[in-house]
Amino acid sequence: MNYKSVLFWIIAVVITLASAVFQRMTGPTHPARGSVEIKDETIRYRLIRSFPRPTDAPISVEVENREISGYFRYKRTPSFDQWSKEPLVREENHLVAYIPHQPPAGKVAYQIVLQKGEEEVKLTEDPIVIRFRGDVPAWALIPHVIFMFVAMLLSTRAGLAAIGREKTFNLALWTVITFVLGGLVLGPIVQKFAFDAYWTGWPFGTDLTDNKTAVAFVFWAIALFKTWKNKYHRGWVLAASIVLLLIYLIPHSLMGSEIDWTQEGLE
Repeated sequence: MNYKSVLFWIIAVVITLASAVFQRMTGPTHPARGSVEIKDETIRYRLIRSFPRPTDAPISVEVENREISGYFRYKRTPSFDQWSKEPLVREENHLVAYIPHQPPAGKVAYQIVLQKGEEEVKLTEDPIVIRFRGDVPAWALIPHVIFMFVAMLLSTRAGLAAIGREKTFNLALWTVITFVLGGLVLGPIVQKFAFDAYWTGWPFGTDLTDNKTAVAFVFWAIALFKTWKNKYHRGWVLAASIVLLLIYLIPHSLMGSEIDWTQEGLE
């Protein structure tokens, strides 16, 4: 392995890790974090936006001062529901809200308000949306994540190979193999466990994760066909690697599966 190849692998690893962290931190299921001041006391919070178990979702805020209490309001979304209001439950040094359990893909908007005397402080100005899902077994989730990560790494490395005028066929082949296993085989299995549907992208729905998987596969299928005939093909390999990188920069679960409670028969 020459120095250029080693350098390209290092660059590919850095780009892959950076894109994975960016996607993780910007997704709609990433917890909302922050802090508020109430009576000169700082309260830090971490509000979850995804819950995998068949129980009410506990939303916990550490509040040691027992003079501070509060309430939360919530409603299903999207829906025509009116806001419901419940007091926060004190459990030792925490105030806890229990968001009513929903079926997989059911969403609830909620907002937590702290009180001390006559002062009230909202933890977030806008309500947080939490999505309920089924629990995904490790045997499906872990290989899915690994294959998708490896596919992104190989895709990036293939793009660098195209730029460096290296042989691209083997990298394209293994990119497609790992992407198919992670995205088109294990992906639907994970989706079935989480939201009781194998595929909710086009033409059945608007799930952006499914749709971007399909787009990336089309580009890489064409790139593999091109490299099959020319082991040093560059154009489609570079294009496919750029497309996959851009797709990975789209927050995961954006426009994901949801139950639309405004539809007739679901009120």
